[in-house]
Amino acid sequence: MKSTANIMVLLVEDNMDIAGTISDYLTIEGIECDHAFDGETGFQRALTGEYDVILLDIMLPFRDGISICNALRNEGIDTPVLMLTARDTLADKLEGFSAGADDYLVKPFALEELLMRTRVLSRRRSGEIRRFSLGDLIVDFENRHVARSGQAISLSPTSWTILEVLAQNSPHVVTRSRLSMALWQGDPPDTNALKTHLYKLRMRIDKPFDQNLIHTVAGQGVALRE
Repeated sequence: MKSTANIMVLLVEDNMDIAGTISDYLTIEGIECDHAFDGETGFQRALTGEYDVILLDIMLPFRDGISICNALRNEGIDTPVLMLTARDTLADKLEGFSAGADDYLVKPFALEELLMRTRVLSRRRSGEIRRFSLGDLIVDFENRHVARSGQAISLSPTSWTILEVLAQNSPHVVTRSRLSMALWQGDPPDTNALKTHLYKLRMRIDKPFDQNLIHTVAGQGVALRE
């Protein structure tokens, strides 16, 4: 399962004070937090599929949270969504859940509760995906087993973490900062550390086989795809 250091959150909140407080608190707790101040920017970022949880305010400039959530579900984005709003009637909550929200938190709320709900939601999608396959590659998350073309592949803990993040986000591109956060909470031991570990992973996953599955996308990051 995902550790806290692997959690990447998108916060869509137009109140700068609230956004700063939430972002700072989650960062202290080891959760990486990206932020959008308006609905349209938040929607575009959510489409990348890199996030484990989306914290989504309902009342936003340019595009409201309900329409964002509904559009994401229509696009096939299954990232868990936690609605943040001051609207606390049953009708409001039902509207959010009908749009595809996974949870609902009414303002004002305790940051400890937000943290707990975020961690729970971050496990929801990954908990459903116990086994990943891509071509002849099989990744068994539950048993930490990797095989390709029927051959078992042994990986170091660092290589496993990289592969786990890439597989959970496949076929989307994963940024280098996201991988660095998963491995070292964003503070790598040296500037070439990630490059070195990616090379070692490629040597195990790709080199013995005909087709490369780990791809560098210039200016964006790394993707696991055919």
